[in-house]
Amino acid sequence: MLIGGLQKFSLLDYPEKISAIVFTKGCNFRCQFCYNPMLVWPASAKATAGKPTRAVAEAIVGKSRYAIRQQKVHPEIKEDDFFVFLRSRAGKLDAVAITGGEPCLQKDLPKFMAKIKKLGFLVKLDTNGGYPETLEKLTSPQPSPSKGEGIRLIDYLAMDLKAPAEKYEAVAGAGADFEKIKKSVKIIMASGLPYEFRTTVVPGLLNKDDIGQMGKIIAGAHKWYLQGFKSGVDLVNQDLKGRVPYNLRQMQEMAEIGKKYVKICEVR
Repeated sequence: MLIGGLQKFSLLDYPEKISAIVFTKGCNFRCQFCYNPMLVWPASAKATAGKPTRAVAEAIVGKSRYAIRQQKVHPEIKEDDFFVFLRSRAGKLDAVAITGGEPCLQKDLPKFMAKIKKLGFLVKLDTNGGYPETLEKLTSPQPSPSKGEGIRLIDYLAMDLKAPAEKYEAVAGAGADFEKIKKSVKIIMASGLPYEFRTTVVPGLLNKDDIGQMGKIIAGAHKWYLQGFKSGVDLVNQDLKGRVPYNLRQMQEMAEIGKKYVKICEVR
């Protein structure tokens, strides 16, 4: 596993649970509004295509230094060190949220999840939906030699829905295959697992009409959260830095549109 960071405590990432957050390195998308550029381009050039511009590279270095200084996210975590930490949190944490980057890029992800589950923790997976075949395997019961029925590697799923079909590549970057996105939506909704969809709403990239089109993609889903984007941090597209986000009233108006398609649509 390529682990780019660890947040040791969170009350927000796993609903109603105390969790730690593992940040994996590398991503198949280049979402303009992504505020984790240091995770998008991993140390291994083979893990994902594309390289940062000089400006973004400098921002990545700056963000890494800030993370180390604040002691909230620690770059370059060895897998063995992570499990030493996790064992020390038995009885204090309920779950581990695995995010990125895109975790499904990691070939060792199933084994990593199984080791977490074996220690008695719940597992939440954040994904962009770009790897439906991997999601299919991860959401299916895994064979267990000690139990009669298979075990689930995932306890909660969160998928980022980036844009309507015609805007997907513009928002998420080259390599965003909308057919794969649709497959992942179906897999998640049919999995029987608790799940949510999330959308970061950026002025100039998404508008009210787009929310209606996106609602049709996940029609009948349980939860859909609309998120304002973080404009004052380092972003993959530095041109978005400083852009004024939608205000709360505008976000709530979009959530009302979303409620026509899903059971719960809220601003987060």
